[in-house]
Amino acid sequence: MSAERLLMNEFKALSKEPWTNVELINDNVFEWSVALIVLNPDSIYYGGYFKAKMTFPKNYPYSPPDFKFLRPLYHPNIYPDGRLCISILHAPGDDEMSGELAAERWSPVQRVETVLISVLSLLDDAEVSSPANVDAGVMLRGNKSQYEEKVRKDLEASKQDIPAGYVMPTHETAFKTVSEDDEYNMNWEDSDAESFGGSDSDVEEGDEDMETDSEIEEEEEDEEAEE
Repeated sequence: MSAERLLMNEFKALSKEPWTNVELINDNVFEWSVALIVLNPDSIYYGGYFKAKMTFPKNYPYSPPDFKFLRPLYHPNIYPDGRLCISILHAPGDDEMSGELAAERWSPVQRVETVLISVLSLLDDAEVSSPANVDAGVMLRGNKSQYEEKVRKDLEASKQDIPAGYVMPTHETAFKTVSEDDEYNMNWEDSDAESFGGSDSDVEEGDEDMETDSEIEEEEEDEEAEE
């Protein structure tokens, strides 16, 4: 499959996902405008709309794409210009200099979706041992509250990039399940009483013809007393 066809298939699939908003730049399938939308309510990035640009090589998927945030984030693994330091975007093969194994780096089986999910995971799970932004790494380890304040500022700034008319998804709207009432839209009047174990009238009629064990015992005691 050609790179153009593969990318278009991936683009169409990702267009249906609530956690990202993708567009082609100038109708060029090799250049994407990508927004990552954090839907994890436990994340300090929750509610953010983090816009980036992805550029794909002509020999995709044999070489990795380039990913760059358009509004740089204060994060240990993001360079001040918005580029990422993440293994999955590094060229295939082992790297003796960095110690990265081939399994951690790009391979032809990787896809755009795996890259975007990896970036989302990286936001909350920073790798501080070899940071791209040393100051951010030091702050995260030594003053987490100050670091989180920086994140909140980036989060609020990211909302400026939300397109006009675009409805931001939330955790609830993106992952809500259809309730039983919505699924069946069934009224009690329309239900089959037998399927629910009989109607109230059936129970009442049965009760009239049925004596309880205690009532039978009381009648037997009365008869013995009379004798």
